Amino acid sequence: MTGLVLKLGPHERVLINGAVIENGDKRSRLAIMTPNAHILRLRDAIRPDEVNTPVRRVCYIAQLVLSGDADPKEARIQLLRGIEQLSQVLTDYDSRTLLSQATAFVLDDQHYQVLKALRSLLPREERLFAAVPHA
Repeated sequence: MTGLVLKLGPHERVLINGAVIENGDKRSRLAIMTPNAHILRLRDAIRPDEVNTPVRRVCYIAQLVLSGDADPKEARIQLLRGIEQLSQVLTDYDSRTLLSQATAFVLDDQHYQVLKALRSLLPREERLFAAVPHA
């Protein structure tokens, strides 16, 4: 991979190495060439008060690495444990594929890709919680 390409909409914000950058009036693309730069789209950010489900918890750990608020080496164990726990519940083929990809990305220190794979599980998790009858 030669770098990460971010496609930004008008006035979209992104956090890069602790600095918030806002796009101008037109769509644009940014090529991030620095390996291991901390990058987080703010539209994808999960706020601390939204960390209320298992998938969101694991996403949040990856997000903390991307924002530079967590050490990647310390977060690695938490991410791998969280993914393992999710794999015990999300057993369908598509979920397993995404969890396997997330694991590989954790091992390769590609935290943006980890977050992207895990965020794909959010709609599934939402459907599962919606299917549970409330007392």
